[in-house]
Amino acid sequence: MNTAAPAIVTPTGVVVAPPNLDREQWLAARRTGVGGSDIAAVLGMSKYTSPVELYLDKVGELGDVPRSPELVEAAFWGHQHEPTIASVFAERTGLGVVEGPGMLAHVERPWMLANVDRYVIEQSEATPSSLLEIKTRSAYQLDDWLLGVPDGPALQTHWYLAVTGYSHAHVAALLGGNRLIIHRVERDESLVEHLVDIVGRFWQSVLDRVPPAVDGSEATEELLGHLYKVTPDRVTVVDPAEVLPLLDRRRELKAREQRTADELREVDNRLKAVAGEAEVVKTQGAVAFTWKQNGPLSTKRFAAAHPDLAAKYTHRVDALDTKSIAAELPDEYRVFRARRLVVPKEITTA
Repeated sequence: MNTAAPAIVTPTGVVVAPPNLDREQWLAARRTGVGGSDIAAVLGMSKYTSPVELYLDKVGELGDVPRSPELVEAAFWGHQHEPTIASVFAERTGLGVVEGPGMLAHVERPWMLANVDRYVIEQSEATPSSLLEIKTRSAYQLDDWLLGVPDGPALQTHWYLAVTGYSHAHVAALLGGNRLIIHRVERDESLVEHLVDIVGRFWQSVLDRVPPAVDGSEATEELLGHLYKVTPDRVTVVDPAEVLPLLDRRRELKAREQRTADELREVDNRLKAVAGEAEVVKTQGAVAFTWKQNGPLSTKRFAAAHPDLAAKYTHRVDALDTKSIAAELPDEYRVFRARRLVVPKEITTA
């Protein structure tokens, strides 16, 4: 049996999985550590994946959580555009670009993983000495990319520098399908050390089976809506020391939310009173605010004032008959109902 250590293919990177794995094998390999696409989630900076979801994925307890169709479509087109972007990057920079040997891990910290898009061969050199990270983004993000590599891709790129040991990397982003932005990223050793420390603590929590705290992100809210299979009328008895302070805090925040809404409505009403019949209000030679008649149609007022016209322009639309589904398919109806958090007003810690 061959027990030789994997060959080092970058200054600090070894191959731990070949590039031709099927999806299930690739997902299993990703669960052996933390990759570049995980970094934003570890740091709580991802819009789509929370630290809790990432933890459950790494320990194999996530289950079948549906993926956003928009994200699936974006990932598909990103993959389709990757060879073209790599080719154009090579043409415009004069640098060589090659595909890699598969998934890498840090030679001393095998939980540090990297799936590098491409490797870059500098002029007059025979082997790669840096890497290329490829992104496909909306045209709406152009201004951010003109200023440099945005935080998420920059952190991912630095993670790959941490794994590979390279001193610099290149990032090529296709914006809106017709604008290629190229940046060179120099290795920041203090940032690398910081990332290794934070991500290392997260990975240790995975090994110790200690989940991260539930946070207030939309990603966590979305996850919790899909995570549990509901048992009708099941009751869980919990420690009051854990729940009652949260209920008090929730009550305080809801009251503050109501006060803020009332105060905001008062300010808006006073501004509207200042505008009166005018649509545009100026002060010091500039537009201060507008109150234009360009909002949605008030259907109730329109129907009351013009019943004949309302009847003429009323049409039927296709919609699920939820009442019939509830009556005829109660089990399916229950499975797909959203869960609502309801807190009785009388629950207090007193």
